[in-house]
Amino acid sequence: MPLDFNQQIIDEFRARHGRLSGPFEGARLLLLTTTGARTGARHTTPVGYLPDGDGRVLVIASAGGSPRHPDWYRNLLAHPRVTVESGVFTYEAEAVVLRDAERDEAFARAVEADQGWAAYQAKTDRVIPVVALHEIATAGPPEVNAASPGEAIRLIHDVFRRELALIRAELDDGNGSALGAQLRINCLTLCQGLHNHHQGEDSALFPHVAARHPGFAAAWERLGREHERIAETVEALRRALSTSDPATARTEVIRLTEELEAHLSYEEEQLLPLLDAPADGTSQRHSDS
Repeated sequence: MPLDFNQQIIDEFRARHGRLSGPFEGARLLLLTTTGARTGARHTTPVGYLPDGDGRVLVIASAGGSPRHPDWYRNLLAHPRVTVESGVFTYEAEAVVLRDAERDEAFARAVEADQGWAAYQAKTDRVIPVVALHEIATAGPPEVNAASPGEAIRLIHDVFRRELALIRAELDDGNGSALGAQLRINCLTLCQGLHNHHQGEDSALFPHVAARHPGFAAAWERLGREHERIAETVEALRRALSTSDPATARTEVIRLTEELEAHLSYEEEQLLPLLDAPADGTSQRHSDS
């Protein structure tokens, strides 16, 4: 894509925490920053990605079917350490090029999710590379691109809302007779993310807030019960995915969407004012800019 068009996407992506308008609305995109193979300069490029579980995502060096690999791919071959921006999180990652059967399986999943990848491969004689981006845990936790603790929670919640909306759309776009491998991975990645988020709230965030705001105790108890109920719904979705039954999976995704939206809305109502309150307990307002 032209550099000025890329920059427009980058600017909107950062300003709107990963949400885009126009032709990329609803797409799974991230910003990938690589180090120039020859110049050593840092370059940021919007790229599509596939969730892959286990703390990694996949990016595909299609370059729209060009006969040459994209610059960002040549850069990461020389310098595998990259920076990833999801719109909410920024983290360091190690880029690993998939080889042989692992590459072919991953590319087949990509094609299953979007036939456009097959069209790109048909346009070129080169084998389009698939790259796994592994989050580097030793670099510290991902940075949350938020101006306050309350905004951070709201943005993380919006990640779950957005991912569920994408999964529902993917289920609706299917032919109704199969549950694709990539769609199963998308669902399982969401399930794991929800589990980790709720575990962190139960073990650290909620006790911390309750210690500072004793009036939060009743909400904490309710939110804990809701976490247990959502975990049961997540488990039902896992079972549906194991049977490869798209109708049952769709039912469970809809149920999870409804339960989670009610839960997130209540949590935001109860928790966000406390997270963003100054230490003396007086109220204050925060801009969403």
